[in-house]
Amino acid sequence: MTIKWVKVDPLVMNGEPFCYGTRLTVRNILEMRANGLSPSQMQADHPELRHVGIAEAFRYAAENRDRYEDFFEPNGTLRGDGFSTDDAGKLPENLRGLTGVVVS
Repeated sequence: MTIKWVKVDPLVMNGEPFCYGTRLTVRNILEMRANGLSPSQMQADHPELRHVGIAEAFRYAAENRDRYEDFFEPNGTLRGDGFSTDDAGKLPENLRGLTGVVVS
């Protein structure tokens, strides 16, 4: 079974994109990142989060940049720290290469 890590459902969270299995929206995750939390700290505070879910939230934001423009630096990267190189190595290969979005 393939999990869609970021979902959009008009009946859940008022249609705001959210992470599978959580009550956290993509915007919540971007706010945590912009406020200095690393993915590991996010997961420590919210054990229902998974690293791949956080990375998918970052990717969703990158693919929907207009919606989340306040969270991007002028150089096109997301504000705040992403995954360390070691943590990124544990992610699926398609998420490791998101330079400036996943790996800090």
